[in-house]
Amino acid sequence: MFKTIRDMFRIKDIRKKLFFTFLMLIVIRFGSQLPVPGVNRSYFQNWFNQQNNGAFSFFSAFTGGSFERMSVFALNITPYITSSIIMELLSIAIPALEEMHRDGEDGRKKISTITRYLTVGLSLFESTAMAIGFGRSGLIRNFNFFSAITVIFALTAGSAMVMWIGERINENGIGNGISIVLLFNILSRLPQDLATLFTQFVAGKSVAKAAMAVVIILAIILITVVLTILLTAAVRRIPVQYAKKMQGRRMVAGQSSNIPLKVNTAGVIPVIFASSLMSIPSIIMSFTGRNATGVMAHIFGILNQNNWFNVNRPIYSIGLVLYIALCIFFAYFYTSITFNPIEVADNLKKQGGFVPGIRPGKPTSDYLQKILNYIIFIGAVGLMIVVIIPIFFNGVFNADVSFGGTSLIIIVGVVLETIEQIESQMLVRNYKGFLSE
Repeated sequence: MFKTIRDMFRIKDIRKKLFFTFLMLIVIRFGSQLPVPGVNRSYFQNWFNQQNNGAFSFFSAFTGGSFERMSVFALNITPYITSSIIMELLSIAIPALEEMHRDGEDGRKKISTITRYLTVGLSLFESTAMAIGFGRSGLIRNFNFFSAITVIFALTAGSAMVMWIGERINENGIGNGISIVLLFNILSRLPQDLATLFTQFVAGKSVAKAAMAVVIILAIILITVVLTILLTAAVRRIPVQYAKKMQGRRMVAGQSSNIPLKVNTAGVIPVIFASSLMSIPSIIMSFTGRNATGVMAHIFGILNQNNWFNVNRPIYSIGLVLYIALCIFFAYFYTSITFNPIEVADNLKKQGGFVPGIRPGKPTSDYLQKILNYIIFIGAVGLMIVVIIPIFFNGVFNADVSFGGTSLIIIVGVVLETIEQIESQMLVRNYKGFLSE
């Protein structure tokens, strides 16, 4: 391992890319501390601390804490992530976008351009809603038209800047730039979460209780990380055989290959969709400044994941059933728009390939769909286990941390993807990679 790291830094090209990525991440952390002009940061900090909705902790983790500090990078990379998901969904309904997906590199460039404009539009909308919604309540000092415009432009420009940095990392750095920025934001919250756990369960306790708490916390983290790695790396490979073909005057045997289907086909998208959908009512209520009463208060309590597994409010755990159902639904839904068995079967048929024991054409697509249905369900169950473990301990022990299963899945996925990219560049230069040891 150490030899691999040493060899990695010996390669000038990789060393320059790592240094460039590191500098860009420093810029992001600097922007995450830079306050928006005219904003009362203490007001928003106090408001944020009063919120008990899990969606705000989720959002804070994705922005690296810049949202609750109301910095110029408060919106961070979230508008770009939302825009990318919207473009994925629109590609089903709009034939022109679907055609762009099939156009190769040119099509991807066009979609990237549209995603950028959509990101700026969403940033403008979100910053306007925040400036108007919170500005009159005390977020903006000396609230007027010009001060509101200043806040809107600062937040929009900050989000566009983070998107630009992510694209520069794509071109001149290591790995997927947007994923690297998201990973860095999540990791930046880790010390604060660990400090919270230490204060709540270790500090001030007897030696025996403190030691037991440390062992339990480390065991939970280790189990969750191992399950996340297994879930992220698990692949179902479907064998593919290509027919014999003539090369010159001789017959060449067909090649063997496979179709890799990831067990967690949809990644963290189902969790993001389900969490966002369930948190929308509470977020709207928080922005309006009203408090739910009566039956509505119980409904909001059921939708709030911070109340799940709470021994004092067992009835609120009903929301977990709805959450699991939504995650499974979105796992099937998102996979259906990103993987088309009919298209894969047609491409195999055109290239002279077939799955052993399955006839080309419709039988192949039906076989792929059948396998995919099993895989999606297994992946969704695994995803739920990883996500629910932190929620369970947060609810039972009232551990107020933003670091959860969703964050772990993102961290593991991005780290593995980045390692594979570094390794591929090292193998080109005849160096051993991380995964080959």
